[in-house]
Amino acid sequence: MGALKPWHIAVLVVVLILLFGAKRLPDAARSLGRSLRIIKAETKSLADDDRDLAEKADAQAARQPLPPQPAQQPPAAPPVADQVQRARDN
Repeated sequence: MGALKPWHIAVLVVVLILLFGAKRLPDAARSLGRSLRIIKAETKSLADDDRDLAEKADAQAARQPLPPQPAQQPPAAPPVADQVQRARDN
């Protein structure tokens, strides 16, 4: 019952020729092939994007925080001479 017999295909071809005409069938088949190629490429692209997002999420989950850095002391300020000493030096 579910098998496709050769006469089914012949009837389908005759109906298609009657509906669309012999001149338009090659163009229709070409357009259908292009559409299927585009759909296949887009589906593959979406699958690649999903995989890339999953890899990025795994990489972010694997990140560890940096160990704490020892506190750095500010550099010592140069000695400040008082105003009287500066006046004597000049």
